[in-house]
Amino acid sequence: MSEALAKTTGRSRPKTALLLGLGLVLFVILLGLGTWQVQRLHWKEGLLATIDQRTHSAPRPLADVEKEFAANGDVDYTPVTVSGTFLHSGERHFYATWDGDAGFNVYTPLALDDGRFVLINRGFVPYDLKDAAKRPQGQVTGKVTVTGLARNPLPAKPSMMLPDNDVAKNIFYWKDRDVMAASAGLPAGAVLVPIFIDADKTPNPGGLPVGGITIIDLPNSHLQYAFTWYGLAAALAAVLIIRLRRPAKPE
Repeated sequence: MSEALAKTTGRSRPKTALLLGLGLVLFVILLGLGTWQVQRLHWKEGLLATIDQRTHSAPRPLADVEKEFAANGDVDYTPVTVSGTFLHSGERHFYATWDGDAGFNVYTPLALDDGRFVLINRGFVPYDLKDAAKRPQGQVTGKVTVTGLARNPLPAKPSMMLPDNDVAKNIFYWKDRDVMAASAGLPAGAVLVPIFIDADKTPNPGGLPVGGITIIDLPNSHLQYAFTWYGLAAALAAVLIIRLRRPAKPE
């Protein structure tokens, strides 16, 4: 009988070793995921601090913001002031929601004194007012000064889940700056400023578009995720310890 028990125990040892090995691999993976979330937490806290500092600073001339963008490639949420004349015929419409309503953010080229153009997000209009002819009061003429937040251009579509932009219908689902500009009817050879500008809450004539719609509330759940991964790692470690301390049983 002792010989049979020895054989049974011997057969169970490889299974225990395999289980332990897989458990250790999974334990290391869970620790790595928790550590990665801690690193992401520090990154997100730094980003939020930078955004808070920028949004509470005084508006800067476009030339200064352009220099910073050329040097760092990042001017997101930097207050900026720019003057020029709107080219309303070049409105581009970015599908969006605001205050529970579906509609569009209106991106309008602004002609600068130096001959270049910058795309201004003038704000939100409801879906049934996409046509600029339905809101003529907001089509301001002459030279204007716009104060708002600089926004970085997107290098590519941010998610494969987003639909492709419907340029023919002038409906954009992601902000492809170059395509927006190319389809806006700008003069041949027009040079585009490399950033967007989101206009502030200064009211437009007739109330539309509604400015000041930039969303700055970035989620920060990395600490919760880190606790989750570390908690799973601790639970797995407890299971492995119990398994190792339990005597092998005949199969």
